[in-house]
Amino acid sequence: MRRLAVALLLVAACRPAAEPVALAPPPLKPATTDPGIAVGNLDQGIASIEAVVARGQASVHEISGLIDQVSMRGQFLGRIADYEKADALAESLVSAHPEDAAAWLARARTRATFHRFADALADTAEAESRGADAAALTAVRAGVAQARGRYDEALPQRQAAATGRPGILSLGALAALRGEQGELAEATRLFAEARASYRDVSPFALAWLDFQQGRMLMQRQKWPEARAFFQAAHDRLPQYAAATGHLGEAEAALGRTDAAIALLTQAATTSDDPDPAGHLARALRQAGRTGDAAAWTGRAARRFDELLGKHKDAFADHGAEFWIDPGGDPPRALRLARHNYALRPTAFACDLLKRALAAADAAPDRSDAPCAARERDGSHARE
Repeated sequence: MRRLAVALLLVAACRPAAEPVALAPPPLKPATTDPGIAVGNLDQGIASIEAVVARGQASVHEISGLIDQVSMRGQFLGRIADYEKADALAESLVSAHPEDAAAWLARARTRATFHRFADALADTAEAESRGADAAALTAVRAGVAQARGRYDEALPQRQAAATGRPGILSLGALAALRGEQGELAEATRLFAEARASYRDVSPFALAWLDFQQGRMLMQRQKWPEARAFFQAAHDRLPQYAAATGHLGEAEAALGRTDAAIALLTQAATTSDDPDPAGHLARALRQAGRTGDAAAWTGRAARRFDELLGKHKDAFADHGAEFWIDPGGDPPRALRLARHNYALRPTAFACDLLKRALAAADAAPDRSDAPCAARERDGSHARE
C-alpha cells in the first residue's frame, strides 16, 4: 500500500499544476477492521464511558472524550440526535467545570458543528486563557475559518498542523481546504499523501478521506471521479450515511436512477438527517414515482422544519436546496440562502444564493451585492 500511495503522489506531481488530478482510490487497501466490528466497538466505547458518567465518576477528560466519540458517531452514521447529545454534554461539562480548559474546548467543537461560529470562537478564547493545548485550539479555529470561507486565515493554520503533526487527519484537512480554494492538483497530491501516512486499522479515517475527495470532485461536477471516491468510502464503511447519500447523488447525476434510489433509500432510512430524503424524493420523481416522491418530500419537509427551528445556522444551506427543489417553496429557499450567505460567504453559498434568486424570480437586494462582486472579480472561481 505504501508503494501504491507513493505512485499516486508521483502521478500527481508530474501533471501540469493547472490540471486537476482525479484518480480513483485503491479499493479497500490497506485492509481495515470489519465495518460492523468497528461501529460496534465505537458503540461499546460510548456505552462504557456513559456508564461511568452515570455513576458520577467520570473525569473531565473522560467526558470530553465521550463528547468527541458521540460526535464521531453522529458524523458517520448520520445521526443529528448524536450531535445534539454531544452538544448537551458539552454544555453540562462547562457548567460543572468552568475552570477546566478541556471543557471549553469540547463545547467549542460542538458549537462549531452547529455553525455557531462566534460562540465557538468565544469558547476557544476561554480555553486558551485556561491553558488549552495550542494544536487543539488551532484545529477548532481553522475549521471555523474554513467553514466561513476565510481561507487566508485557515490556510496557515492547516499548514502548521500538517507540518507539526503530519497524519491522515491534518493532511486530509489541508487537502480539503486546498480543494475548496480551487487548487485541485495540490489537493489531490495532499489527499494521496494523507492516505500514504495512515498506519491504523480503523476504517473511519480512510472512509472520511475518500468522502472528502469525492466531495471536492462533486462540487466541480466531476461526477464519474466523485462516484469512485464515494464508492470507496461506502465500500469501506457501508454505515457511512453521508457517503452513501452522496454516492446516490452521483448515480443520479450519471443517469443511474435505480442505483440512486436504492442508495438514497438506505441513507434516508438509517439517518435522521433530512438531506438524503430530499434527494431521494427528487430521484423518485425523475423515475415517475410521484406518489413515493411526495411521501419522501413531506418527510423531509417536516424534519427540516424541526431542525431549522433548533439549528437554523447549521441547516440553512441544505434547507435552501430542499425548498428550491423538491420542496417547491422558492421564497423560503431564498430567505435561507441569504441567511446562509451572511453567515458563511463562500463560493458555494454564493452559488446557492444565485440559484435561489433564480428559482424565486427575485432581483438581488443590497445584502446580495458581495455575492455579485465575487462574480465580477473572479474570486468565485478560485474557491
